[in-house]
Amino acid sequence: MTASSAPTAWRPRDCHAHTTFSDGVLAPKALVAVARERGVRPSIADHLSGDVGAAVASVAGVTGYLDVLERLRADAPDLSVSGEFCWHDTLWRDLPRAQWARFGHTVGSLHAVWLTSGARLHMFARGWPDGLDAQSYMDAHVENLERFAREMPVDVLAHPTLLPIPLRGRPLQELWTEAREERAVAALRAAGIAFEVSNRYRPHARFVRRAVDAGVRLSLGSDGHTFEQVADLAWPLATAREAGARDEDLYDPHAHGRRG
Repeated sequence: MTASSAPTAWRPRDCHAHTTFSDGVLAPKALVAVARERGVRPSIADHLSGDVGAAVASVAGVTGYLDVLERLRADAPDLSVSGEFCWHDTLWRDLPRAQWARFGHTVGSLHAVWLTSGARLHMFARGWPDGLDAQSYMDAHVENLERFAREMPVDVLAHPTLLPIPLRGRPLQELWTEAREERAVAALRAAGIAFEVSNRYRPHARFVRRAVDAGVRLSLGSDGHTFEQVADLAWPLATAREAGARDEDLYDPHAHGRRG
């Protein structure tokens, strides 16, 4: 999530105020201070999902989360208030319109996908369904991504190349064939959703360049949970530049905000 040649925004997920909303270790005020020290404009997008451990899991919880971040903005007006919703979870569908309006921007993720069998496979599951081959899984993954883009009212797709643990030892550019990349990029472009270049789950260069060439904005994200990780945008920014991204090709929540 940047807007200039230097890193100016990010997408960490950390704990907030005196309540731990996620698996991060920094309170919001400290998080903002670290971002500024590293030349990054802060944006907080914590897990808002009923199917992620240590996350905000209810509409009431989202209300409290937003209250905390909005109070922080009184002293940090450059903070972008955000949240990361799971595509497969129902919380984003249950959230009232008034709650959606309180976010500066929103992030969506494919932490699980539905298979053609009707079963659901989570990205962090270590098991693998009997009879499922990698290519069939990837076809289902891309179909879920297309549905995500059509149906989910978010502004950024988090870590677009994240795959289930059993597939992570294989080269991304082999599983993400060019045809699959084309379908994913077309879906994001049609919906106006930005492609995150994540520092934690790093996409391969070909996919990033395809997004840039298609006119899909890039969102730079640290996906940071610790002091060392938050606001670290060196690799995402370098990758975006190598793909030919200009300042105007980078998603800035303050400039671009919510789609639609």
